[in-house]
Amino acid sequence: MGDQARCTVRFGGQEGVGSTHLETETLTFRGEFRLAIPFKDISAISATDGWMTVAFPGGVASFDLGAKAPRWVKAITQPKPVIDKLGVKPGMRVALVDVDGDAFRAFRAQLAGRAEVAQRTPPQDCDLIFVAVPERAALGKLAGLQHHLKPNGALWVLRPKASPDISEMEVLDAGRAAGLVDTKVVAFSAALTAEKFVIPVARRPVA
Repeated sequence: MGDQARCTVRFGGQEGVGSTHLETETLTFRGEFRLAIPFKDISAISATDGWMTVAFPGGVASFDLGAKAPRWVKAITQPKPVIDKLGVKPGMRVALVDVDGDAFRAFRAQLAGRAEVAQRTPPQDCDLIFVAVPERAALGKLAGLQHHLKPNGALWVLRPKASPDISEMEVLDAGRAAGLVDTKVVAFSAALTAEKFVIPVARRPVA
């Protein structure tokens, strides 16, 4: 998720207070009523006096976001590329583990133009490691991969969405069992979700 706010929402003659989430591809509200508005369905959006107003096929919804309103409008209308959401910066040392095949071709090409990339065998002191886990048996790799990270590095686990072979909770449980902390979720593609894990601050060496 990109951001969240507790706010008042007006929609279809209703007004309610609840939790609004700015997710990767969807704006959601959970309160006295519920809304889920995919970005692709938004036909008009604006921010005025702290209110963000969104028009979509279901009607017009207004969100009392205060100072966040213009930032959310920008996030929806000018979304960051996935490679930026994953925190890949120029010059980073990145490792790919089982990130092969057509599903990752575009991602590998983007990485090659930005970072130092190692395939299959991660070197030491990686800034980022991406590992594909198509099924729950692959989760056993997480514990060992963390030892190839810099103390402030991140391990991204790429899993298929809505798959009977592996669930979000299984990924989270495996990461936590390996002593890692889950900090972020990104929609990697239409078919894949990326979950970010880091080494807890208490386990990092003192500088």
